[in-house]
Amino acid sequence: MFELAIIGAWAEFALRWLHVITAMAWIGSSFYFIALDLGLNRNIPGPADGEEWQVHGGGFYHIQKYLVAPATMPDHLIWFKWESYMTWISGFALMCMVYYLGSEFYLIDPAVMDLAPWQAIGISLVSLAFGWLVYDQICRRFVNSNQTLVMVALYVVLVGMAYFYTSVFTGRAAMIHLGAWTATIMTANVFMVIMPNQRIVVADLQAGRKPDAKYGKIAKQRSTHNNYLTLPVIFLMLSNHYPLAFGTQYTWIIASLVFLMGVTIRHYFNSKHARKGNPTWTWAVTAVIFIVIMWLSIAPAMRAEEDLAALPPSVARFAQAEEFSEVHNVVVGRCSMCHSEYPVYPGINWAPHGLMLDTEAQVARAARLVYLQAGRAHAMPPANVSWMEEDERALIRQWYQSVAGTLG
Repeated sequence: MFELAIIGAWAEFALRWLHVITAMAWIGSSFYFIALDLGLNRNIPGPADGEEWQVHGGGFYHIQKYLVAPATMPDHLIWFKWESYMTWISGFALMCMVYYLGSEFYLIDPAVMDLAPWQAIGISLVSLAFGWLVYDQICRRFVNSNQTLVMVALYVVLVGMAYFYTSVFTGRAAMIHLGAWTATIMTANVFMVIMPNQRIVVADLQAGRKPDAKYGKIAKQRSTHNNYLTLPVIFLMLSNHYPLAFGTQYTWIIASLVFLMGVTIRHYFNSKHARKGNPTWTWAVTAVIFIVIMWLSIAPAMRAEEDLAALPPSVARFAQAEEFSEVHNVVVGRCSMCHSEYPVYPGINWAPHGLMLDTEAQVARAARLVYLQAGRAHAMPPANVSWMEEDERALIRQWYQSVAGTLG
């Protein structure tokens, strides 16, 4: 019978799969419409604001854009919204599964802030709502102001959120939360601003009334923000696979610089699509920012080694198990040549995925991963390069299952 660890691992895989698929659909449609709108041929007769001829899949497409209603509104009007909604829903469900249910392993770092799971989860939820409220108020109050200054103000808020998250959570969780906060803003823009305003405009057009121009201005403001936030969100969501991005005391600066890279990259493509030149200087700026990020990533984290006595209760149980001493010896002997602060295996310069298994506290924290990767599967060690024996894998299984069976 499958136990919860295996069911949970496959459920996490399924959610991540769904999240990636929906994100591809959302980002793909967003990039397509932005490029389409910027590149429309507007030197055409008639009521249409612009048109474009495109070819794809053996067919030709003639696309026209109207700022006001055409002569007759179609019965079937496609609204692009569920790509955004499902990306957020699947992402939040994934965060609940990984960071809330596994809060003592992935969310809380006592060396950063010693929190109870309920406190960490509460801070996470409140911060997402707080971030959206601050962002929304800035946008509403300054919709008629200089939008460049508005974006600078929003960037200051973003840097503050980055610093806050790294002062509360693990580096990995801080990156994910900053990404989740940004994604919450983007989806809320669609759900709470863009779509309601668009419905008002459509209703006015169908009734023969002239829509208020403010709705278009508001939608353009939020759509522009979503456009520039897309690339940083992708980086932040991928960051948990690359410890160099979060395993440093400068994680909040790295995250802040990533948003600047998103601006420079999108500025280049937006300018190209709008036929406003070829600002190649943006690539030089992006490269410089990325080099700074790489330099910051190798700065050592200033923190003391975690003691067994400081482990949260649910983690400490794995260290207190009868078999733990043997399991620790197996893991150190078979895994720590790579998963170490100073790897000795040829070609390995840092611990894969930032997972270090030198100390007893580190092994206890990684109990579920060790169990799934080396106990139930033969994924680790890769190609069994360190010759882990079957009885050693059985010992890992026995250790994990005996403890996991006592956890509520």
